[in-house]
Amino acid sequence: MEHLLEMRNLSIDLSRGKRRRPVKLVEGIDLNIDKKQNFGVVGESGCGKSITCSSIMGLLSFPLSVGRGSVIRFQRSDGSETDLLKLSKKELQKLRGKDISMIFQEPMTALDPMYTIEDQIVESLRFHTDMNKAQMHEAALDMLKKVKIPRPEQILTDYPHHLSGGMLQRVMIAIALINNPRLLIADEPTTALDVTIQAQILDLMNELREIYDTSVIMITHDLGVIAETCEQVAVLYAGQVVEEAGVDEIFHNTAHPYTVGLLRSVTSLGGAQKELYAIRGTVPTAGNFSAGCRFADRCEHCMSICREQAPKLVEVSHGHKCRCWLHTGITREEAAQ
Repeated sequence: MEHLLEMRNLSIDLSRGKRRRPVKLVEGIDLNIDKKQNFGVVGESGCGKSITCSSIMGLLSFPLSVGRGSVIRFQRSDGSETDLLKLSKKELQKLRGKDISMIFQEPMTALDPMYTIEDQIVESLRFHTDMNKAQMHEAALDMLKKVKIPRPEQILTDYPHHLSGGMLQRVMIAIALINNPRLLIADEPTTALDVTIQAQILDLMNELREIYDTSVIMITHDLGVIAETCEQVAVLYAGQVVEEAGVDEIFHNTAHPYTVGLLRSVTSLGGAQKELYAIRGTVPTAGNFSAGCRFADRCEHCMSICREQAPKLVEVSHGHKCRCWLHTGITREEAAQ
């Protein structure tokens, strides 16, 4: 297996009962995550970022389910390959928290208020290792030092409500990295933090990735986070990948009109124009996708063919893919026919 993680034709269904066909919230996702790579997944709220990555961890719950024909292959530390979607719940539990970990979006809700910080850090060690109590205490203390938490001895005895948002996020990172996972999924890890703390957390994650040789999937809607941390980026819109490329290519040779809009909404903040740019309209809801391009109603370059036929994800240059009729070689005259 060439990559650490491979998604093939991944779809996620929303059940609507036995008599109605499920709605596809995510469809046709093909992504490769390399070893020791920072991979960004970016898009607006509701585009399918979080549920796509939750499917890797086996964390989807009813009425959500992975669609037929979906494959998520993962390379274990011993070099063996496994399809995560075919593992039993028990097998997934052995993998989750050890080989694959996740930093959740809201640390205050992800941590249990009834247990101390030490209890919550060592829980993963207790499940995945044969350490004794003293060894687990030392490992937890060492991990808090690595994530640069002051007074680590005292913090171990504290409860989540005693700590600030930035401190809680550091604790979440400590829990996720305590078993030195091969893949770390970070779901909007800086959303609830102020700008100064955001920068500290991103710097910390970059530093720890180098130490642990961990691959990171960074889920975010913030292109600044992508620029700061990622090497490869997939842009999601309405449950589909609409553009994928290296981070420099995404920022300097943007191909898809949706990605252009995302970048314009950021760059207009410091530009000469007085008004903040916004992409017109809203993301279509699942089950109401048009037969053509899902971005057609919001696109400034929409042609007749865009509303009638769905474009495929094609390579527009080496390593740069885009799902848009503007990059299929078709002329505007042909598209209008």
